[in-house]
Amino acid sequence: MVPDSSLLITDVRLVNEGSITETDVFVRGGRIEAIAGDLASRGADTVIDGAGKYLLPGLIDDQVHFREPGLTHKADLAHESRAAVAGGVTSFMDMPNVKPPTLTEEALEERCALAARAAVANYAFYLGASNDNLDAIRRLAPGRACGVKVFMGSSTGSMLVDDRDVLAGIFGDAPTLVAVHCEDDPMIRAAEQAATERYGEDIPFAEHPNIRSAEACLASSTLAVELAREHGTRLHVLHLTTARELDLFTPGPIDGKRITAEVCAHHLWFTDADYAGRGSLIKCNPAIKSAADRDALREALADDRLDVVATDHAPHTMAEKLDPYLRAPSGLPLVQFLLPMLHALHVEGVITLEQLVQKACHNPALCFGVTDRGFVREGYWADLVLLDPETSTPVARDGILSKCGWSPLEGETFPGSVDTTIVSGQVAWRGGRIIESTRGRRLEFLV
Repeated sequence: MVPDSSLLITDVRLVNEGSITETDVFVRGGRIEAIAGDLASRGADTVIDGAGKYLLPGLIDDQVHFREPGLTHKADLAHESRAAVAGGVTSFMDMPNVKPPTLTEEALEERCALAARAAVANYAFYLGASNDNLDAIRRLAPGRACGVKVFMGSSTGSMLVDDRDVLAGIFGDAPTLVAVHCEDDPMIRAAEQAATERYGEDIPFAEHPNIRSAEACLASSTLAVELAREHGTRLHVLHLTTARELDLFTPGPIDGKRITAEVCAHHLWFTDADYAGRGSLIKCNPAIKSAADRDALREALADDRLDVVATDHAPHTMAEKLDPYLRAPSGLPLVQFLLPMLHALHVEGVITLEQLVQKACHNPALCFGVTDRGFVREGYWADLVLLDPETSTPVARDGILSKCGWSPLEGETFPGSVDTTIVSGQVAWRGGRIIESTRGRRLEFLV
C-alpha cells in the first residue's frame, strides 16, 4: 500500500475481542482508521465487499521454521510466507535452528534483512540458546527478538541446552520471553535404543509417540516450569502434547500470566491412529499422541490452560521424509492451512469463533507484547483476514505453496476458506492468488 492510499471493507461480521458485530472497516496508510456501521460515504481507493464473510484479525503464528538461511532446499522465506498469508497468517515468528544457527544478535539482524526483501507477511525471529552463548542472550537488546528459544530436548546441531547451570542463567537473566521445547533427551535416547534392539532399522512410525513419550515430555516441562517459578521467568512452553502436562498450567485469561502454553494445530487434529496411514508425514517432535491426549488438549483450549494455537510449520523434502524411521526428519508443513483447520474445529464444536480469534490472534500479541497488532482496533496496523464460511478448502498437492510441495493434510477438505488476507494494509492474498508486490514489516514489541 502506498502512503495515504485507502481500503474499505464493507458489510462484514467482525470477530474481535469476544464478540461478533456487523460493521465496515476503513484503512488508510496501512492502519485502521475507522470501524463503524456505514463508512461507504468516505470513499476509498480499493473497496472489498465482505457480505456473508467474517473479518478476523490476521493470525499470528508464534512458531515456524522457514529454514532460511542454510536449509533452503526445504523451504525459504519467500515460499513459506506466501503459504502463510494463504492460510490467514499475517505475522510469523521464526525459529533459530537454521545454518548457521541464530545465536547472536548479528545473525538475527541478518535474518530480518532477508525477510524484508522476501516475506509477504510480517516477521520476527527468535534468538537461539546453546550451552555456549549465555553472554549473547544477556546482551540481547529488548525488542530485537520475539524471544529466546531453548531446546530442552533433542535438537539439531549445537542447540540442545542440557547444562543445568546454563539453563539457570538463561531463566534468570534472559531480557525477554523464554520459549522452550520440552522433551527429556536421555529418556528419548534410551527408548530409541530399545526400539532399535527390537526392530533394527525398520522401526514402525507408530513407535514415535512411545520413543518420544509422554513421560519424556512431562519430565522436561516440569523442569521448565520449576525453573521459571524459581527465577520469575516469563516462560512460554511450546507445543504441548499430553494430558498430563496440562496440570502444570493455570486456567484462565492470559492477562497477568508469567507462564503460558501453546498447542499446535496438528496435535489438535491427528492422533496416534493416523500413523498407520500417514507414517513419516506426521512424524514431528514432540510426537502426536493418543486420542485421549488430543481430546484433553481440545478441552484445555476452553478452560484457557492453553493460551496460544500455532503450527510449528517445519518443512522437509518428500525424499527426506521417505527415509526409514531413524533417518526421516521430524516436522511437517501446516501454515497454509492454519485458519481452515481452526475453522473446521469450530464447525465441529470444539471452539467458538471468538475463541479461535483469542488463541490465534489476540493471545499471541499479548503473550509476546506485539505492538499494534493482533486486534481490530482503530490506530492498529491493518492485519486482517476475510473468512468465507460458505466455501471450502480442499488440500491437494497442486495447490501447495510451501517449497516442499506436499502436506500431511492431502485429501482433507476443510469447511470455509481464506478469501482475502491483508498485511499491514496491503492485500497479500485474494481470489486464490498472491499479490506479489506485498511486503511484510518487522514486528515491534513492547519493551
